[in-house]
Amino acid sequence: MITNLPNLLTLSRIAVIPLLVVLFYWDNSVSRWVALGLFSMAAITDFFDGYFARSLDQHSLLGRMLDPIADKLLVASIVLMLVAFQRAPVLAALVILCRELSVSGLREFLAEIRVGMPVSRLAKWKTFIQMFAIGFLLVGEVGPTFFHPTITTLLIGEILIWIAAALTLVTGYDYLRLGWRHLHEPVEGQ
Repeated sequence: MITNLPNLLTLSRIAVIPLLVVLFYWDNSVSRWVALGLFSMAAITDFFDGYFARSLDQHSLLGRMLDPIADKLLVASIVLMLVAFQRAPVLAALVILCRELSVSGLREFLAEIRVGMPVSRLAKWKTFIQMFAIGFLLVGEVGPTFFHPTITTLLIGEILIWIAAALTLVTGYDYLRLGWRHLHEPVEGQ
């Protein structure tokens, strides 16, 4: 069922990544605003693929597998490009990327022992703030100022990415604590 609407929306998040990467190399004010538009559309599909899967009853195993992969690929690739082009703080990016990889590995482990790990409300807020931060950082210094000349688009993006990094640590710890309980359970067949 790769051609159902939710799966196509999920695949579009993966398909936009090369376009976004190319826009980093055509660095001018137009390319940055185009990158923001493409990234925003990709981020919005994360909501709509789930919405349409539920409302159209088009759930699929492929969609369940692809959705988190598409999210991680989109965020990781753009965060890496922002760091490579010195438009995002390295430490905040490392915290975000390490948490994403750790939680993905933990989810895979827990799935093998048939333990679900639902997404917490705080993790949803983290994702929301992270997406806004990336949007502000994509535009960077070509964006407008807000309320005062020192409150730039870049400054807002940097503040938001640090908030997202802090929430990343908190939610990562919560997930690790949940998973840790299951590490002490006996393994079947042993």
